[in-house]
Amino acid sequence: MAAQKINEAHEHMAKADKCLKTSFTKWKPDFDSAASEYAKAAVCFKNAKQFEQAKDAYLKEAEYHTENKTLFHAAKAIEQAGMMMKEQKKMPEAIQYIEKACMMYMENGTPDTAAMALDRAGKLIEPLNLDKAVDLYQKAAGVFENEDRLRQAAELLGKASRLLVRVRRLDDAAVALQKEKNMYKEIENYPMCFKKTTAQVLVHLHRADYVAADKCVRESYSLPGYSGSEDSVAMETLLQGYDEQDEDQVYRICNSPLLKYMDNDYAKLAISLRVPGGVSKKKVAAAAAAAAAGGASGAPAEEEDDYEGGLC
Repeated sequence: MAAQKINEAHEHMAKADKCLKTSFTKWKPDFDSAASEYAKAAVCFKNAKQFEQAKDAYLKEAEYHTENKTLFHAAKAIEQAGMMMKEQKKMPEAIQYIEKACMMYMENGTPDTAAMALDRAGKLIEPLNLDKAVDLYQKAAGVFENEDRLRQAAELLGKASRLLVRVRRLDDAAVALQKEKNMYKEIENYPMCFKKTTAQVLVHLHRADYVAADKCVRESYSLPGYSGSEDSVAMETLLQGYDEQDEDQVYRICNSPLLKYMDNDYAKLAISLRVPGGVSKKKVAAAAAAAAAGGASGAPAEEEDDYEGGLC
């Protein structure tokens, strides 16, 4: 089966070569037909699992589409070449081809296709290189933002923000979260703004920047419905506990369902939050009770000592 597909591929390539030849009656190469034959050859190689040869065929297809000024189809072929690299576990090369395809989509005037391709590339590279995935998601978000598609832009920024938290680039995460929150505010998705405020507070407190965390909450009171909401009450209580170095209060809020069931990266921030110089009132009370109990049990011992040997 594989050998048959490989033979078919070579037949299509031979036909493509004929399409490119000129003669007295044919003055120009037929780039459109050549591209079509190379596309068929690429599929045959792919079905035969000859991914390197399939990649080469897709690049030839892209070359002839470019000659024919059909940039969209050229970009599609280059993106497919990237997928052939992915099949060979050559992710950096795969991403390079997909990014090149995105540039051509933009040049062709189809930015939505470019943004979706960047999103796919981010998903491909995420298991191997989180920083590169962040870069791709942010680029995709930028494309959607330029097209005034703020919901899609915010969703992609959200992916980038979570990965920035995961790699502990907290300063960058704070910036990305603010931009994401502004987009949700612009499209009047206020419940998402509330969630982003909570994420901001956690990030800023892990940066040991109480002032920035408090500012995020104060600014959010301008959002309809935030004042008195479960989110605002929780953040006020968290900030109060952090400011007063009350470990118990901070622990209680950070382990509440509101924070524990956030996106996993933010939930981890919550349960790992510590108060610098914090004191657990429960531990202090327990220690005091233990000391008091020790003192009470020690009194009779002293009385026994007073009478020891005194009656003999």
